Parts: sequence; C-alpha cells; structure tokens
Amino acid sequence: MFINGMDVSMINELEEAGARYFHHGKETDIFKIFKNTGVNLIRLRLWNDPYSESGEAYGGGTNDLSTTLLLAKRSVKNGLKLMIDFHYSDFWADPSKQHKPKAWKKLTGEKLNNEVYQYTLSVLKTLAENHTTPQYVQIGNEITNGLLWPDGHIDCFTSMVKLLASGIRAVREFDEKIRIVLHLDCGSDNRLYRDWFGRTADYGLDYDIIGMSYYPYWNDSLEKLLYNMDDISATFAKDIIVAETAFGYTTDDLGCKGMIFAQELAQKVPYPASKEGQMQYLKALIDTIGRVKNKRCLGFIYWEPAWLPYPECAWTKEPGYQYLENDNGLVGNSWANQALFDKYGNANPVFDLLGKVNIS
Repeated sequence: MFINGMDVSMINELEEAGARYFHHGKETDIFKIFKNTGVNLIRLRLWNDPYSESGEAYGGGTNDLSTTLLLAKRSVKNGLKLMIDFHYSDFWADPSKQHKPKAWKKLTGEKLNNEVYQYTLSVLKTLAENHTTPQYVQIGNEITNGLLWPDGHIDCFTSMVKLLASGIRAVREFDEKIRIVLHLDCGSDNRLYRDWFGRTADYGLDYDIIGMSYYPYWNDSLEKLLYNMDDISATFAKDIIVAETAFGYTTDDLGCKGMIFAQELAQKVPYPASKEGQMQYLKALIDTIGRVKNKRCLGFIYWEPAWLPYPECAWTKEPGYQYLENDNGLVGNSWANQALFDKYGNANPVFDLLGKVNIS
C-alpha cells in the first residue's frame, strides 16, 4: 500500500470553531473526503497532559488521549489506517524543544524509562479497547536532538536510546504487527541521518521505519531527498516514510498572525504559491518517492491539511505559550495558507491527484 497520509490532529478544535469542509461544492465530513479521494492513513499526535495546572488548555489541538481517541474512531469508521505519534510531552515536541511531561518532571533513570514503557502500553491498550489499534506508532516526534530533555537529549546518547527502547518494548509486547517509526527532521540532510542512525545501530534498537520530515522551502532539493532515502534505506535496511510535508497555495496571510509561508519562503522553491503550484509540488514529491530504489519509501503524510484560517485555532494559547517558555512567539494561526482546503473549506485541486497515485 502506497501511503497517502494526512495529519489532522487540529481538526477537532477547528470544527468546534466552526470549520466545515467541501468537496466539489458539497459539504462532507472531512474523513469521508479523505476516504473518497485516495487518502488511506491518518496520523495523530498525542500529548500527555496539554493543560495548565489550573486546567486551561494549551491549544494546538489539545491532543490528549481523549481527543486522539475521538479522531481515531472517526478515522477507523471511514476505513483509514492509523499512525499514533507519541510526543512524550505535554505539548509540542520537535528538534528545538522536548519538554518532559509535568507528571514526569522529577523522574530520571529507570523510573523514567519505566514510565515511558507503562504510558505507551496503557495508551495502546485504551486504543485497542476502543477498536482503534494503530498500524503504525511513532516513538517520539522529530527526535533529531533526542526526547524528554535533559535525560534523553542527544548529548546523553545512551540515556536517549534507553528511553526509545522503553517505548519500543511496549509496542512490541502489545502487538508485534504494529510497525514502529523513528522520525527526524530535515529529510534531505544525509550526514544527519547517517550519523544519527549509525550511532543508534550500535545499540540494536528494534524499529521498522525511518520517518523524514521534508518541507521544500526549509530543506534542500527533492534530488537530495531522493539520495538520502536511497542511501539510508540501503545502509540501515529500513523502509522510509516522508512523515511530514506541506506547501502553501498562497502567500496571503488570510487575516492571521505570524503566517510562516510568506513570499520569502515561496521564492526558495521552483513551484508557484498557488493551488496549481501546491499540486505540482505534491506530484513531484510522489514521483520522487516512486523513484526510491527497491520501493523502500512507503509514501508521505501531509501535515495539517485542514488548518483553516480561524485565528483562535493557533499553535498555542497563552497557557501553552508559558509552558513552552515563549517558543519564538508562535501564538497565531500560522499554517492556514498551507492547508489543502481554501479559506472557505473547499478542497484544493490536489485531491484530484491523490486518487490517481498508483505506485506498486
């Protein structure tokens, strides 16, 4: 199965704000739109406790287990496979930040390792009890610099690997059929991937897939992505997935604060910032994936295609901003012009492409 995936972790918050979605002019549940247009996998991020001590939501989708379960049920109901992305944090985790959950703040060593194991196992049991067992599990999100800092920072490499191994062990013991993903950013950086996975190879981590984020305006060319996918899949005998990607259909800020995709970034890529250009980019990415030797790239996941320009649906609310210690001021809706739906919720032409993907 070639994976046409979508990460729609924000969708519950968006729909609560009034977001509606249309395909060829007809309002349709977004999960049905996905199913009807060739999407076959939904990726959902999971935060431990995305609320302040006083119970205020951090924002960004409020992706606790209850929200994740709600979205998982909708995915399965529509015949879509699941990937659960454990951030092992109460809020956003990426190469610039990997905060320990509040409840784990004082845990170190084997106590922290055991908590990762128990938490991972508990989540999987809850999902299974609700008939939403995932086919794929990500252990950490963009763990280029490790996870659960400071204990699992990449500078504490052995400790980092033990934490990853604890999550992996929980998945394997729960269901050996679940495929395990380790995910870094900057998918065109061959040296990064050779070094990171080369070092972890010495520890014998038991995983199946290497996830690569690839954003064309931040990373290098598709040719370098292809080279990296070929080299890394062969070197480490692992499948690859482009775990995150996106491209803007306009440089208009759509009335939102702090839009990431603006003219400066648009000038870095050979595709116009238009609906047609968005489709051109995704077609080029799919074609590139199809050229990976021995079909080792499984497909791609588009990041937050449904994030419409509702200003209140932001990266973070004030409590989350404080939790992240002022994470570069990303308090607004900064993603809406990279959605796969226009500002009114109409599906962009790219969905006509997805149903035609045929890489076997």
